[in-house]
Amino acid sequence: MSVVVKALIKLGILKNDLDYHLLRASMVIIFLFFGYQKWFDYEAQALLPYIGHGPFIFWLYAVFGVRGATYFLGVAEWLFGALLFAGYWNKRCGILGALGSCFAFIATTTIIPFMPDGWAASAGGFPAMTEKVAFLMKDVVLFAVSVYLLRQDVIRASLFKTAASDSRTQCGRMQVRQEQSQAASAPVHPVG
Repeated sequence: MSVVVKALIKLGILKNDLDYHLLRASMVIIFLFFGYQKWFDYEAQALLPYIGHGPFIFWLYAVFGVRGATYFLGVAEWLFGALLFAGYWNKRCGILGALGSCFAFIATTTIIPFMPDGWAASAGGFPAMTEKVAFLMKDVVLFAVSVYLLRQDVIRASLFKTAASDSRTQCGRMQVRQEQSQAASAPVHPVG
């Protein structure tokens, strides 16, 4: 096993932020492809049982109709993906993208208990999933990834803010010391 560990280390598995960057890239790709699907009728029809039974998204049909609901979801997914992508450079954008991603996967995982025919009766029902519930189970992991990215971006944004604040404070202290030093060395002219 130590040979495998050494080989993995040599391949760069411990490089700074490898996991963070891979997870971010994976989420961007997922949102890109899932958002793309929403523009086609086959996807709008396939999502009928999912959106219709989602406790947080069922209202989309009443407000936008079948196609409008999938367009709405497609735009939202592309927006979250774009914000996560921008998060490589701007942690505030990353935070917004991760928050949207968290909401998206909360919305989809909460469909699981309400999905008709989600549990295979021929196998005794729960926990034997049908393909409808199995499709949604991936969102449990994607939610965890979203929370990880949110946490990392909040940490990095707060560290950047703290570092920037510390450097301003340090520069301010140096300026005060310099002014005090100049005042102390300046010739004193008696008034009089």
